[in-house]
Amino acid sequence: MTLKEIDEGKLLNKVTWRLIPLLLLLFIIAYIDRFNIGYAALQMNEDLGFSAQIYGLGSGIFFLGYSLFEIPSNLILERIGARVWISRIVITWGIIATGMIFVKGAESFYILRFLLGIAEAGFFPGIVLYITYWFPAVQHAKILALFISATAISGILGGPISGFLLALDGIAGLEGWQWLFLMEGLPAIIMGFVALGYLIDTPEQAEWLTPEERFWLQEKLRLESEHKQHQNSYTLFQTLVNPTVWLLGLILFTRTIGFSGISFWLPQIIQGFSGVSDLWVGFLSAIPYVVSAIGMVVIGNHSDQTGERRAYVAISAFVGAVGLLLSAYLHEPVTALAAFSLAGLGIWGGAGPLWALNTAFFGGTTAAAGSFALINSVGNLGGLVAPYIIGLFKDSTHSFTTGLFFMATALLFSGIITLGLRPDTSPEQLEPISH
Repeated sequence: MTLKEIDEGKLLNKVTWRLIPLLLLLFIIAYIDRFNIGYAALQMNEDLGFSAQIYGLGSGIFFLGYSLFEIPSNLILERIGARVWISRIVITWGIIATGMIFVKGAESFYILRFLLGIAEAGFFPGIVLYITYWFPAVQHAKILALFISATAISGILGGPISGFLLALDGIAGLEGWQWLFLMEGLPAIIMGFVALGYLIDTPEQAEWLTPEERFWLQEKLRLESEHKQHQNSYTLFQTLVNPTVWLLGLILFTRTIGFSGISFWLPQIIQGFSGVSDLWVGFLSAIPYVVSAIGMVVIGNHSDQTGERRAYVAISAFVGAVGLLLSAYLHEPVTALAAFSLAGLGIWGGAGPLWALNTAFFGGTTAAAGSFALINSVGNLGGLVAPYIIGLFKDSTHSFTTGLFFMATALLFSGIITLGLRPDTSPEQLEPISH
């Protein structure tokens, strides 16, 4: 049997349709639970007397807990298996996400957001690592873009759903923002148990593949891993002190400033320039995410077809910066939403190529697990910085303009740093093997 005897496209489509829909759904739920605080703030800030600074710090402190526990979480996943650990993450964050209904003041707000970050730590880099167990490197940007499109899809779905839940204000003695946290947290608990019974750790265990398909996929990935290990044979320690890892983390950090700034503050910005109800804020805020979701998939496909990573990551960052700069000056609803859509296209569009760039650098499961987690840990600290600084600017200037300039500047730096990386490492064509 040779690798050429298998229809590669048909096999990878089979794997994609088996795994990606569930992973995509889990990530959608994760991002709704992570960023629904932006919609809850439309009522919660006034009910609990939160200033923009308190809200910004509470929103961002999620990323402190998240970043601190990323590396340990991903190393545990690599040791005990993705099925059990990913399911544990999902169930735990669902419990804490529903617990947000008990927020009474700033202190409980900070504590629960910090715990939510700890609970979700390792989910995204764990999925990135899991994808490398199932897909060859040439497919990574497309698959990762499809998966990461959940971050945009969550905005498309989360806005209208959150707007509707806020309208339940007063029913059964709960505030609208409490209904939001309760009803959007419960799906994670349910789907965590579904994942426990559905996911499979490796292709070797996939009974839904034929023996020939399992052999082809295992050998393809084994040869690719050996090729990367020969090219970049790093221990875990060498990976964690490698300058490229830290540069990739810095690129993600600067991108996350723009990403989290929009995710946490867009509902309040839209309400500010439009004056519409909470429900309509939810619908209008979905528009930039629709553009972002389409852009992610298209850009990820083009990146895989051309083999180019750096250019897509850098150009998308520059496009995002332009969109944010325009949004600082445009306050008429239609043009402002168009500017935010351009910003979203840039911020989200380069995510697939960025993570595909990372998977090209490191071989070996332990090194890969450590590098993915460290990059995500460093990068997501941008989510701690951005909401707090934007809140400070909002309290001091009573405007979002300075905050939008801050986010745009971060994206410009992201693009410049990306262009400074060494050229992409593209896996060479592997020789077919016989069995």
